[in-house]
Parts: sequence; C-alpha cells; structure tokens
Amino acid sequence: MDRPAVDFSDVQAFFLVADTGSVVRAAERLGISKSKVSRQVSRLEEALNARLLTRNVRGAQLTDAGHLYYQRAKAAMSDLEAAGEAVAASVSDIAGPIRLTGPLSFGVSHLAGALSEFAASHPKIDFDISFSDKRIDLVREGFDVAIRIGKLQDSALIARRLGRVHAITVASTAYLEQMGRPKTPDDLAHHHGLYYANANPTAVWSYVVDGREKSIRVPQRLRADNGDMLLKAAIAGLGVARLPTFIAAEAVQAGLVEAVLTDYEVGQSEIHAVMPPALSATARIRALVDFLTLKFRAEVL
Repeated sequence: MDRPAVDFSDVQAFFLVADTGSVVRAAERLGISKSKVSRQVSRLEEALNARLLTRNVRGAQLTDAGHLYYQRAKAAMSDLEAAGEAVAASVSDIAGPIRLTGPLSFGVSHLAGALSEFAASHPKIDFDISFSDKRIDLVREGFDVAIRIGKLQDSALIARRLGRVHAITVASTAYLEQMGRPKTPDDLAHHHGLYYANANPTAVWSYVVDGREKSIRVPQRLRADNGDMLLKAAIAGLGVARLPTFIAAEAVQAGLVEAVLTDYEVGQSEIHAVMPPALSATARIRALVDFLTLKFRAEVL
C-alpha cells in the first residue's frame, strides 16, 4: 500500500517539538493548540510508519528513528526555508537577474540608454539583454521581459503599454524623381515596396483615406527583418519604405530620404513590455517596467 503523503506543516511541527523539547512550547511558537501539534506529529509518524517522539512528564524526546529523520531532514528544511526567504526577497527587493529581449533598431536607439540608466541606479540587478527582430517565445527561451512594437498576439502573457511609435513613408529624392512622387496612397501601386518582413507577411500597407482605413498593395521589391536595412535600401533608391520615425527621422532631416504622403495618417503602433504572469509581480520586473513607462510614455518615437 502507498504511504500517506507527508505534509510540510506536520514536518514543521515535528521540528519545533524536537527543538523545544515540548509540545506545549511548540504550540506556543506556532500559535495553535497543543492537541493540534500532537495530531500533526502523529500524522507524520503515520506517514513515515515510525515512532519519532516519546512523550512523558518531562516533555518530548526523539526516538532513534526520530534522531535519524531529524538529522536527514534538517538540511532539506533549511533549504526550503531559504528558498522561501529568497522568493520573499525577490518580490520586495529590486535585485536579481533580468533577461530581456527587444527589437534591434529600437534596442540600439532607445532601450540601450534607458536600460543602462536603470542598471546604474540598481546595482543589484544582473542584466542579460538580447536585441533581435526575431519573435521570441519568452517562456520557451527563458526570457523575463520582451519589448514589442505593434499588435500583440493573444496569449497568457502580461502586457504593459510603454508608449507609441509613429511611422512615415520615405524614399530617396533620386528614386522619386525617376518614379514620381506619390500624391495619394493609390499611387503606391506603381512603386517598389520595401517591406519589414516580421510585421507584414503580405505586401499591403494601410492608410487613412477620407477618414477610413484603406489597404494598398505595393509591388514588393525587397523584404528584410530589420528596419535599418530597409532605410539603407531606401537611401540607395531601391524603393519606398514605411518606417518608424525613430529609424527614419534623422535621414529625413539630413536629406537622405524624403517623407511622402504626409497628409495621410499612417497610424501609430504601441510599444509594450510583455512578461510571464509569475514574473510580473517581482519587484525587479515591476521597477523596470515602471521606469520604461515613465521614460517612453510622453514620447511618440
């Protein structure tokens, strides 16, 4: 027959009786009745099929089996208590490891400085950071936080909105002089599209025309999984790209590309911090996400 499962609270009661030498004192420490402590010890003895304590007028003493169990189980009890203390500290103390992933271009241009500032203010944080435009499975690949731009997939992950990203449509002056400057989104049907592969599996861009969203199919010339690559392609005159301003704004200001279709709302994407539910409650993750929210919420990047 299978033995009854050992209850952790019964083991705690046994150790207190053994340490204090008294069921009464153990009950006082636990804040419960002595009869309950006796029942807990008896239940443990039944589960182990061994007599652990002898009770008499002088208190409670360990039997030989009790001594053996006490010595062998003491280390495990200490480890469990230490684990509980570590978990409690992780929830209240801003310390410990954070493994974070984010988009490459946004990571270099914005996250790198923000994360460095946060790390400087919290010396007990140990960062492991990966910037990649590859969509990461947080749980499978062991990440604590992902910074994501655009529409989120439905999942059990916890998401916090950090800020907004605005997109503009750009092309080089040489390309526009050769192909013509598009005056309406419909004109893009006669241009070469440079597409961000991770966000747009189909060669379609959406614009707001007369107050309604309209999808425009732009002939695809090039696809890439990184926005900086698309900007380089646009500068080289390969076609028209739709990029966030944090990638394209400096190139527009420098005259390397022109912004077109500025009278048509392209729309804004949101930036989110995404976390597994169990980690979102820890102090270090809460502190980081709060910091990033304050850092980015007032900006349209």
